Amino acid sequence: MSKSLGIAGAIILSSFMLSPLAMAEESPAFVARNEAIQANFEQHQEAVALKAQQHQNTQQAQAAKAQTNEAKDS
Repeated sequence: MSKSLGIAGAIILSSFMLSPLAMAEESPAFVARNEAIQANFEQHQEAVALKAQQHQNTQQAQAAKAQTNEAKDS
């Protein structure tokens, strides 16, 4: 009985300790911060995708140029 009472007490205590974090999720400052982080993340993803596309285009152009040069040498 004392073991289950101790577990219940620990759960109640942890819920009191974590309740300010739950309330922070609803604050306007927290929401604005999360939106700014999300926008920054999306910009970073777009930049990485663009860089990968440019790299792929460069590789394709180099491969085409190499094939052209091989055809001329033959």
